[in-house]
Amino acid sequence: MERELCLTKDGSYTFYVPALHECYHSINGAVEEALHVYIRAGLLAILPLHTSLHILEMGFGTGLNLLLTEAFSPDDTSVFYTAIEAYPLQEQEIQKLNYDKIISDIHVENIMKIHHLPWDETFYPLRHNFALKKVKVLFENYELEKDLFDLVYFDAFAPDVQNELWTDEIFTSLYASMKNGGVLCTYSAKGILRRRLQACGFKVERLQGACGKREMLRAVKVE
Repeated sequence: MERELCLTKDGSYTFYVPALHECYHSINGAVEEALHVYIRAGLLAILPLHTSLHILEMGFGTGLNLLLTEAFSPDDTSVFYTAIEAYPLQEQEIQKLNYDKIISDIHVENIMKIHHLPWDETFYPLRHNFALKKVKVLFENYELEKDLFDLVYFDAFAPDVQNELWTDEIFTSLYASMKNGGVLCTYSAKGILRRRLQACGFKVERLQGACGKREMLRAVKVE
Protein backbone atom coordinates (compact mmCIF):
# COMPACT_ATOMS: atom_id res chain seq x y z
CA MET A 1 0.00 0.00 0.00
CA GLU A 2 1.46 3.35 -1.05
CA ARG A 3 1.45 5.96 1.74
CA GLU A 4 2.59 9.57 2.01
CA LEU A 5 3.63 11.26 5.26
CA CYS A 6 1.21 14.00 6.28
CA LEU A 7 1.63 16.63 9.04
CA THR A 8 -1.59 17.31 10.97
CA LYS A 9 -2.55 20.54 12.72
CA ASP A 10 -1.51 19.42 16.22
CA GLY A 11 2.03 18.76 14.98
CA SER A 12 1.72 14.96 14.81
CA TYR A 13 2.19 12.90 11.68
CA THR A 14 -0.21 10.58 9.92
CA PHE A 15 -0.22 8.94 6.50
CA TYR A 16 -2.23 9.70 3.39
CA VAL A 17 -3.21 6.83 1.06
CA PRO A 18 -3.47 8.19 -2.50
CA ALA A 19 -5.36 5.16 -3.82
CA LEU A 20 -8.12 5.75 -1.25
CA HIS A 21 -7.88 9.56 -1.06
CA GLU A 22 -7.92 9.04 2.71
CA CYS A 23 -5.71 9.78 5.74
CA TYR A 24 -5.14 7.45 8.67
CA HIS A 25 -6.18 10.25 11.05
CA SER A 26 -7.84 13.63 10.98
CA ILE A 27 -5.67 16.27 9.31
CA ASN A 28 -6.89 18.57 12.10
CA GLY A 29 -4.88 16.56 14.62
CA ALA A 30 -3.91 12.89 14.69
CA VAL A 31 -3.10 12.78 18.40
CA GLU A 32 -6.04 14.95 19.40
CA GLU A 33 -8.51 12.81 17.43
CA ALA A 34 -7.19 9.58 18.98
CA LEU A 35 -7.27 11.09 22.48
CA HIS A 36 -10.84 12.30 22.07
CA VAL A 37 -12.44 9.29 20.35
CA TYR A 38 -10.64 6.32 21.86
CA ILE A 39 -8.98 7.42 25.10
CA ARG A 40 -11.41 9.93 26.66
CA ALA A 41 -14.64 8.44 25.28
CA GLY A 42 -13.46 4.84 25.58
CA LEU A 43 -10.57 3.90 27.84
CA LEU A 44 -10.90 6.55 30.55
CA ALA A 45 -14.68 6.13 30.64
CA ILE A 46 -14.47 2.45 31.61
CA LEU A 47 -11.16 2.22 33.52
CA PRO A 48 -12.77 2.79 36.95
CA LEU A 49 -14.93 -0.31 36.37
CA HIS A 50 -12.10 -2.75 35.62
CA THR A 51 -8.93 -4.21 37.07
CA SER A 52 -8.31 -6.14 33.85
CA LEU A 53 -9.13 -5.11 30.28
CA HIS A 54 -9.24 -6.88 26.95
CA ILE A 55 -9.07 -4.32 24.15
CA LEU A 56 -9.53 -4.90 20.42
CA GLU A 57 -8.34 -2.43 17.82
CA MET A 58 -9.59 -2.72 14.27
CA GLY A 59 -6.96 -0.89 12.23
CA PHE A 60 -3.56 -0.77 14.02
CA GLY A 61 -2.10 1.69 11.50
CA THR A 62 0.59 3.87 13.06
CA GLY A 63 0.08 2.36 16.52
CA LEU A 64 -1.09 5.68 17.94
CA ASN A 65 -4.15 4.30 19.74
CA LEU A 66 -2.03 1.61 21.38
CA LEU A 67 0.68 4.06 22.44
CA LEU A 68 -1.90 6.35 24.04
CA THR A 69 -3.66 3.43 25.72
CA GLU A 70 -0.38 2.26 27.24
CA ALA A 71 0.44 5.80 28.38
CA PHE A 72 -2.95 6.29 30.08
CA SER A 73 -3.34 2.82 31.63
CA PRO A 74 -2.33 2.57 35.29
CA ASP A 75 0.20 -0.04 36.34
CA ASP A 76 -2.33 -1.85 38.52
CA THR A 77 -4.73 -2.53 35.60
CA SER A 78 -3.92 -5.56 33.44
CA VAL A 79 -4.37 -4.79 29.74
CA PHE A 80 -4.44 -7.34 26.92
CA TYR A 81 -4.45 -5.46 23.62
CA THR A 82 -5.28 -7.22 20.35
CA ALA A 83 -4.62 -5.29 17.13
CA ILE A 84 -5.78 -6.35 13.66
CA GLU A 85 -4.00 -4.88 10.62
CA ALA A 86 -3.72 -6.08 7.03
CA TYR A 87 -1.10 -3.58 5.81
CA PRO A 88 1.57 -2.85 8.45
CA LEU A 89 3.89 0.14 8.14
CA GLN A 90 7.32 -0.30 6.59
CA GLU A 91 10.50 0.44 8.54
CA GLN A 92 11.17 3.77 6.84
CA GLU A 93 7.61 4.87 7.69
CA ILE A 94 7.88 3.85 11.34
CA GLN A 95 11.01 5.96 11.78
CA LYS A 96 9.12 9.11 10.73
CA LEU A 97 6.50 8.93 13.49
CA ASN A 98 6.83 11.72 16.06
CA TYR A 99 4.23 10.96 18.73
CA ASP A 100 6.93 11.08 21.42
CA LYS A 101 7.37 14.78 20.59
CA ILE A 102 3.66 15.46 21.22
CA ILE A 103 2.88 13.31 24.29
CA SER A 104 5.59 13.13 26.97
CA ASP A 105 4.46 9.70 28.20
CA ILE A 106 5.06 8.18 24.76
CA HIS A 107 8.69 7.17 24.27
CA VAL A 108 10.44 6.68 20.95
CA GLU A 109 11.65 3.26 22.10
CA ASN A 110 8.05 2.13 22.51
CA ILE A 111 7.13 3.40 19.04
CA MET A 112 9.81 1.20 17.54
CA LYS A 113 9.10 -1.75 19.82
CA ILE A 114 5.38 -2.06 19.07
CA HIS A 115 6.01 -2.10 15.32
CA HIS A 116 8.88 -4.59 15.54
CA LEU A 117 7.03 -7.19 17.61
CA PRO A 118 6.02 -10.30 15.61
CA TRP A 119 2.65 -10.55 13.86
CA ASP A 120 1.22 -13.75 15.32
CA GLU A 121 -1.24 -15.02 17.92
CA THR A 122 1.03 -14.35 20.90
CA PHE A 123 0.71 -11.66 23.58
CA TYR A 124 4.05 -9.89 24.09
CA PRO A 125 4.65 -7.76 27.20
CA LEU A 126 5.32 -4.06 26.67
CA ARG A 127 5.65 -3.47 30.40
CA HIS A 128 4.25 -4.83 33.66
CA ASN A 129 0.52 -5.61 33.21
CA PHE A 130 0.37 -4.54 29.55
CA ALA A 131 0.64 -7.01 26.66
CA LEU A 132 0.14 -6.67 22.91
CA LYS A 133 -0.92 -9.20 20.28
CA LYS A 134 -0.75 -8.14 16.62
CA VAL A 135 -2.44 -10.12 13.86
CA LYS A 136 -1.75 -9.41 10.19
CA VAL A 137 -5.00 -10.28 8.46
CA LEU A 138 -8.00 -8.74 6.75
CA PHE A 139 -10.44 -8.06 9.56
CA GLU A 140 -13.33 -9.69 7.71
CA ASN A 141 -11.30 -12.93 7.59
CA TYR A 142 -10.46 -13.06 11.30
CA GLU A 143 -12.56 -15.16 13.67
CA LEU A 144 -13.02 -13.37 16.98
CA GLU A 145 -13.30 -15.15 20.31
CA LYS A 146 -16.73 -14.83 21.93
CA ASP A 147 -17.48 -12.74 25.04
CA LEU A 148 -13.90 -11.49 25.42
CA PHE A 149 -13.50 -7.75 24.81
CA ASP A 150 -14.30 -4.93 27.20
CA LEU A 151 -13.41 -2.18 24.73
CA VAL A 152 -13.27 -1.97 20.93
CA TYR A 153 -11.53 0.77 18.97
CA PHE A 154 -13.23 0.70 15.57
CA ASP A 155 -10.76 2.71 13.50
CA ALA A 156 -11.19 1.54 9.91
CA PHE A 157 -11.08 3.91 6.98
CA ALA A 158 -14.35 5.77 6.43
CA PRO A 159 -17.47 3.84 5.36
CA ASP A 160 -17.45 5.33 1.86
CA VAL A 161 -13.84 4.14 1.43
CA GLN A 162 -13.94 0.68 3.07
CA ASN A 163 -17.64 -0.16 3.02
CA GLU A 164 -16.84 -3.88 3.45
CA LEU A 165 -15.75 -3.20 7.04
CA TRP A 166 -18.90 -1.34 8.10
CA THR A 167 -21.43 -4.12 7.49
CA ASP A 168 -24.09 -5.86 9.56
CA GLU A 169 -21.92 -8.98 9.52
CA ILE A 170 -18.89 -7.18 10.94
CA PHE A 171 -20.86 -5.53 13.74
CA THR A 172 -22.69 -8.75 14.58
CA SER A 173 -19.31 -10.45 14.94
CA LEU A 174 -18.01 -7.64 17.12
CA TYR A 175 -21.11 -7.72 19.31
CA ALA A 176 -20.62 -11.45 19.91
CA SER A 177 -16.94 -10.92 20.73
CA MET A 178 -17.66 -8.39 23.47
CA LYS A 179 -18.59 -8.88 27.10
CA ASN A 180 -21.91 -7.57 28.33
CA GLY A 181 -21.37 -3.88 29.05
CA GLY A 182 -18.47 -3.73 26.59
CA VAL A 183 -17.92 -0.42 24.77
CA LEU A 184 -17.21 0.26 21.09
CA CYS A 185 -15.96 3.69 20.00
CA THR A 186 -15.64 5.08 16.50
CA TYR A 187 -15.05 8.48 14.95
CA SER A 188 -17.91 8.02 12.48
CA ALA A 189 -21.44 9.18 13.25
CA LYS A 190 -23.21 8.27 10.02
CA GLY A 191 -26.89 7.48 10.44
CA ILE A 192 -26.62 4.15 8.63
CA LEU A 193 -23.82 3.12 11.01
CA ARG A 194 -25.88 4.02 14.07
CA ARG A 195 -28.83 1.99 12.74
CA ARG A 196 -26.63 -1.01 12.00
CA LEU A 197 -25.16 -0.96 15.49
CA GLN A 198 -28.61 -0.71 17.03
CA ALA A 199 -29.88 -3.59 14.86
CA CYS A 200 -27.09 -5.78 16.28
CA GLY A 201 -28.22 -5.03 19.84
CA PHE A 202 -25.93 -2.15 20.80
CA LYS A 203 -27.17 0.82 22.79
CA VAL A 204 -25.76 3.75 20.80
CA GLU A 205 -25.09 7.32 21.89
CA ARG A 206 -23.86 10.33 19.96
CA LEU A 207 -21.00 12.25 21.54
CA GLN A 208 -19.20 15.44 20.58
CA GLY A 209 -16.87 14.68 17.71
CA ALA A 210 -13.14 15.34 17.54
CA CYS A 211 -11.22 18.06 15.73
CA GLY A 212 -14.19 19.99 14.45
CA LYS A 213 -16.42 17.02 13.67
CA ARG A 214 -19.92 17.45 15.02
CA GLU A 215 -20.42 13.93 16.41
CA MET A 216 -18.91 10.50 17.03
CA LEU A 217 -20.53 7.28 18.21
CA ARG A 218 -20.11 5.19 21.35
CA ALA A 219 -21.96 1.86 21.50
CA VAL A 220 -22.50 -0.40 24.50
CA LYS A 221 -23.33 -4.11 24.36
CA VAL A 222 -26.50 -4.73 26.30
CA GLU A 223 -28.28 -8.07 26.80
